[in-house]
Amino acid sequence: MKDAVGRLTPLGLMLLALLREDDMHPYEMMRLMRQRHDDRLVTITNGTVYHTVARLLRQGMLAEVGVDRHGNRPERTTYTLTDAGREAVPEWVRRELPVIDRPAEFRVALAEAHNIARDEVVALLMERRAALAASDSYHRSGREKALEKAVPEQYLLEIEREHVLAEAELHWLDGLIARLERHDFEWGPTTGPHSDRYLAQREAARQ
Repeated sequence: MKDAVGRLTPLGLMLLALLREDDMHPYEMMRLMRQRHDDRLVTITNGTVYHTVARLLRQGMLAEVGVDRHGNRPERTTYTLTDAGREAVPEWVRRELPVIDRPAEFRVALAEAHNIARDEVVALLMERRAALAASDSYHRSGREKALEKAVPEQYLLEIEREHVLAEAELHWLDGLIARLERHDFEWGPTTGPHSDRYLAQREAARQ
């Protein structure tokens, strides 16, 4: 049986990660995620966001901190992270980064990897690399044996594609791990004061 972290969806994880920045109401969450083009990674609609927020609230990962109304706009409930919600973000990322057969979850884990320490990310990506290399070797060997048995290549195209994609990711992982180990770029959720651009983005999302 899955625990609370294991039951998190990619959207739920991204909402929790967003609230690590500050308390927000769901409408601000949606606008901010769209401004950042997070809809590349998860489906963002009124229904999915409000439903996910309600589920996170029931699970004890969020808490209400206030209700506001401006003019003729409907009431907006602002939410904050509980300790459980805050701790769920790095734990979910730790679980998903090394897993090679959950591509949608991996993309979100990678996008939120800055929520855990650089050295830990390196270790998890090295674990992913080892699993991916082993899987690629297994399938490449199977394809070669199939060709030796005169299995027509038309039946092996998907395996060939998997090999090409695995090689590309292995090359990318090697480069990323090296850059992380060299400290080529800043790391962490708070690497400095909020920029004017960030503050303007937040203000626009609240409107």
